[in-house]
Amino acid sequence: MSAEGMEDDAARIEVLDGREVVRKRPGMYVGSTGERGLYNLVLDVVDRAVSEVLAGRAGSVDVTLTSDGGVRVADDGAGNGGGNIPDLEAQLTSLHVESGPIGRGTTVIVSFRLGLFVVNVLSSRLTAEVRGEGSRWVKEYARGVEVERPDTVRPLTGGMGSVTGSGTVISFWPDAEIFETTWCSFPVLAERFRQLAFLNKGLAISLTDERPADGVRRVLFQFPDGVRDFVAALDVEAGACPHADVFGFEREDERMAGTMEVALLWGYSRGARIRGFANSLATHEGGTHLDGFRDGVAAAVTEFARERGLSAAPDLHARADLIVEDLTAVVSVKLDQPEYLGATRTLLGNTEVRVCVAQAVQEHLGNWFAERPKRGERVIDRVVRASRRD
Repeated sequence: MSAEGMEDDAARIEVLDGREVVRKRPGMYVGSTGERGLYNLVLDVVDRAVSEVLAGRAGSVDVTLTSDGGVRVADDGAGNGGGNIPDLEAQLTSLHVESGPIGRGTTVIVSFRLGLFVVNVLSSRLTAEVRGEGSRWVKEYARGVEVERPDTVRPLTGGMGSVTGSGTVISFWPDAEIFETTWCSFPVLAERFRQLAFLNKGLAISLTDERPADGVRRVLFQFPDGVRDFVAALDVEAGACPHADVFGFEREDERMAGTMEVALLWGYSRGARIRGFANSLATHEGGTHLDGFRDGVAAAVTEFARERGLSAAPDLHARADLIVEDLTAVVSVKLDQPEYLGATRTLLGNTEVRVCVAQAVQEHLGNWFAERPKRGERVIDRVVRASRRD
């Protein structure tokens, strides 16, 4: 046997070993074999497509729940013209090849971000299609094992489940031998994609469900004002009337090697709703970005009260909890090297982020109060009345 043939056999053994490991212990790779693992599978494929959009290589993402129980994820990127076939094939066949490093220009949609190989292995069938420059490359796998090796790139044609033009389409059918259920909830995925569109201005992502007997349903999410739209929507969901008085800003800060996008709204519904995200992943346990946000809000309100000579100023600094009461806010940071604490990535630990966010919030909110002094006075009056209730 030639040296080249031995290397090829060794590569196939490595892939087979990885495949068997993933199929034997799927929960280690996608979190569980229940609904959580199923959605991680779907979102891992969506992660790749969304990253193409955020990198400027594509404009939109379309996700379809097919009538035969599959999931189809398509983007309108460069396809063959981007020279990405070898990279895609490596992601599908190697356990250790991810879809790229995490950075401020990438999303972290799922806690278990292990790439397309895991999706391939845990699907009863997967088809990858890349189109561009007048040609169409297709490869099919069954439980991670290649079914067909095309000897040439095929001419570009239309057809069921195929889209003309350029782009990449990955269609897969979660393996019923692995998962307790292979039924994806339309509302669950729709809410996650809506959130992604809020957090990434310019991203257009659609979800189509071909399964209902009474006809296809489709939603498209795209929000030009990003987290400002997110805050307004959260407030309406809490029972408030729609309005446009949402404060927000964006800033890049190289001290934390990233960007921040912040929006907030006071006093239209009871109870604080402050949500944090790091590279589009919800940080349910909080972290330094939310600590910095609270620091900045408290500092801005206290400074405004002092400048206006309000009698409550001396007491405000110690009442940061009341300052953020009845506040609806979204704090989204995108970092080159996010440091998540814990396996589920729900707590952000980058120490420098706290200072950067606090300073930016204090500055921008302070300017906003200076332009709207009556609004600032109402905030302080609310805090004072809340302190008296205590």
